[in-house]
Amino acid sequence: MQSVTPNESSVAATSSSTAAAVAKTKILDKKKQQALAHDRISYPFWFGGSASSFAACVTHPLDLVKVRLQLRSGDAPKNMSGTFMHIVRNQGPLGLYNGLTASLLRQMTYSTVRFGVYEELKARFTPADGTKPSLPLLIGLSTFSGFLGGISGNAADVTNVRMQQDLALPQAQRRGYKHGLDGMFRMLREEGPKSWFRGVWPNSTRAALMNASQLASYDTIKGLLMEYTPLGDTTTTHFASSLVAGFVATTICSPVDVIKSRVMSTSHEQGIAHLLRDIYAKEGITWMFKGWVPAFLRLGPQTICTFMFLEAHRKVYRRFKGIED
Repeated sequence: MQSVTPNESSVAATSSSTAAAVAKTKILDKKKQQALAHDRISYPFWFGGSASSFAACVTHPLDLVKVRLQLRSGDAPKNMSGTFMHIVRNQGPLGLYNGLTASLLRQMTYSTVRFGVYEELKARFTPADGTKPSLPLLIGLSTFSGFLGGISGNAADVTNVRMQQDLALPQAQRRGYKHGLDGMFRMLREEGPKSWFRGVWPNSTRAALMNASQLASYDTIKGLLMEYTPLGDTTTTHFASSLVAGFVATTICSPVDVIKSRVMSTSHEQGIAHLLRDIYAKEGITWMFKGWVPAFLRLGPQTICTFMFLEAHRKVYRRFKGIED
C-alpha cells in the first residue's frame, strides 16, 4: 500500500479548504444576485396598505390598550395587563376591537402612501450599476414618504384614536361613531374641516420618524442578511429584520406618539408647547416613554406582521408573473 506523506496531506487539506471557500463565495454571490434581482422588481403601489391592513387585524387590541394607557385618567388601570382585563370585563372580548374600522381606514390611506411612495422613490434612486442605496439615502426617502403618509391618513387617525378612547369616557362625553367613515364625516359636519387635520404636525412628524426608523432599518438589515449570510430571502430573514425594525421604531417614535394621542383626543385647539409644559409639570421626563411596553408589544408584532404579509404579497406576485425565486 502506498503511504501518504505529510506534505501530500497538507496539500489535500489546503485544496479542500480552498474548495470550501470557493463554494461559500459562490453561495454568497448567488444571494447577492438574488437580493439585487428582488430589489429591481416593481410591485403594485397598494401592497403596503394591504399588508398593513392584514397586520392591523392581528394587532389592533394592543394598539387599543396603548391608546387607553396614554390617555388614562382618574382611577383607570395603570398597566397593560390591567387595562386589557378592564376592557374584557366591561366590554367583552369584542371590546378589544373598538375602532377597528377606523384603524383599517387609516392603514388604507397612511400605509398605502408611505410604502408606495417609498418603494417608487427607492426604485428611482437605485443606481443603474446595481449598487444598493446608502442608509442615509434610505432614511431621507422613507422620512419624506412617511411625512406624506401622515398627512394623507390624518383624518382616519383622528377617528381611530377617538373610537379607541370612546368607551373609556363618561357616557355624556362619548361620541358614538358607528364606524370609521361615520366618524370622519361627523367630524366634518360638527367640527369643520380643521378637525381632519387636528394634530397633523405631530402625526406627520411621527409618521416620518416611524417610516425612517422602520423601513430604512428593515431594508438595511434584510440586505445585510441576504448578502453576508446563507439565509437568503427567507422567512427567518424577514422575521429578524422586522423585529429589529420594530424595536428601533418604537423607541424613536414614543415621545411623538404620546403627544399625537393627547392632541387628537381633544375637541379643542391646544398648542404643542403648552401641552408639553403641562405634561412635563405633571409627569416629568418619563412622559416620553409612557406606554412604551404596550407600544412595542403592539408595534413589534405589527412590524413583523406587516413585513411578513408584505413579503407574502411579493412572493405571490413573483409566482403570478413567473419570476423565479
